Amino acid sequence: MASVAIRVEGDLRVTLPGPLRLDCGVVLEGVEIAYTALGTLNAARDNAVLVCHALTGDQHVASPHPLTGKPGWWTRMVGAGKPIDPARHFVICANILGGCMGTTGPSSLNPATGRVWGLEFPVITIADMVRTQAALLDVLGIEVLRAVVGGSMGGMQALVWATAHPKRVRSAVVIASAARHSAQNIAFHEVGRQAIMADPRWRGGRYAEAGVTPAAGLAVARMAAHITYLSEPGLQAKFGRRLQAREAVSFGFDADFQVESYLRHQGMSFVERFDANSYLYITRAMDYFDLGMPLADAFRGVATRFCVVSFDSDWLYPTSESRRIAQALVAAGCHASFVELSSPFGHDAFLLEAPELNRVVDGFLRAGEC
Repeated sequence: MASVAIRVEGDLRVTLPGPLRLDCGVVLEGVEIAYTALGTLNAARDNAVLVCHALTGDQHVASPHPLTGKPGWWTRMVGAGKPIDPARHFVICANILGGCMGTTGPSSLNPATGRVWGLEFPVITIADMVRTQAALLDVLGIEVLRAVVGGSMGGMQALVWATAHPKRVRSAVVIASAARHSAQNIAFHEVGRQAIMADPRWRGGRYAEAGVTPAAGLAVARMAAHITYLSEPGLQAKFGRRLQAREAVSFGFDADFQVESYLRHQGMSFVERFDANSYLYITRAMDYFDLGMPLADAFRGVATRFCVVSFDSDWLYPTSESRRIAQALVAAGCHASFVELSSPFGHDAFLLEAPELNRVVDGFLRAGEC
């Protein structure tokens, strides 16, 4: 029987038919995956593009977020006429394992106990996230991805895809990411985790049963992390030392400065859409991420085409980290492109208006479709 194109779109969910063995040794049963699909899977089933989200992202890559009503987190990259175009790609974006937007995570019910997992949820890794995505593709009948694309933690997933499943990935786009988490980044994550766990409402991770949320701790975690997503020139240009709705400082601890008010807003709006325990688990997975040394060994024999992109103002995952990946790819004999783009927006640049990034990704993906 001849294959036919399949059109499946919208917010979707599947339950994996088999168990999922994690790096920590735990076997999860009945894993649910929430995902978004856009476009049509062609008859050859070779036009799928997997988009991997960052720490606080989700599957709503180009559709409005159901909780905030805001546009999808990467509408600048995914959509009609954009580099990842549903007119020629079957676009898949799944909420990661450990997330809180429908995929199994610490806020899900533990089928063995009938109560919320909380800290009884096993510790996960970036490879576990990718393992879950691969199982989703198996369910969808997709053997090979035309491309896997991700920024920040999404870029880590793209690297794992290409190294752990090299025969399933033709092209990988790794943006503003790294091959291992630095000591500085682990330190920032630890500050965030301690803020959450110090909140009395966290209750050892069992806050859901008490009907409360460790909002104060999660907000502080977000505020600390958000600083790392920006750059000093960007902050200076946007806020400087301007005061917030006042003519003089208060000689107190209100939000005197605009930048303080901005961070408080970022923190409080974050708790409306994210789970505190998911934040603990995902940051831990990022801390554990390390493709090993020498890095080139991880890429030997990999036929995937790579496009590695960095931004010159990103101090969370600086250009030196991307250059290290690119050098290792070349040393391993891989097909690799590397570009550093100029932007004042720091790490967040890949999520903001960046025409040069769109041109780079579009050109790279189209070259692989010839």
